[in-house]
Amino acid sequence: MGCAGSTPKSDGSSKKLKKPKPWKHTQSISPVELKQMREEFWDTTPHYGGQKEIWDALRAAAEADLSLSQTIVDSAGIIVSNPDMTLCYDERGAKYELPKYVLSEPTNLIREE
Repeated sequence: MGCAGSTPKSDGSSKKLKKPKPWKHTQSISPVELKQMREEFWDTTPHYGGQKEIWDALRAAAEADLSLSQTIVDSAGIIVSNPDMTLCYDERGAKYELPKYVLSEPTNLIREE
């Protein structure tokens, strides 16, 4: 029970987001292949459990810049366990794991000129 002047307790859900560390795919991939991998992941998220609304918010956050991502995560009530968003939870305790390829580009992405 809180007082009228008390502030909501912070449970770590507003952890400051950071860009994922640089990573390398098993083999060089093109931007088209990366986009296809991302689409496949987001299309299959309902099979991983959790709430559709949280998956939708995570996708929006993953595709936005860091400041907008922070706003999306905070307003959706997502508990960020890893600052790079690879591991998150909703308020009910459901786990949401995001692969790095949906959060950033690999260092061995083929740049087409």
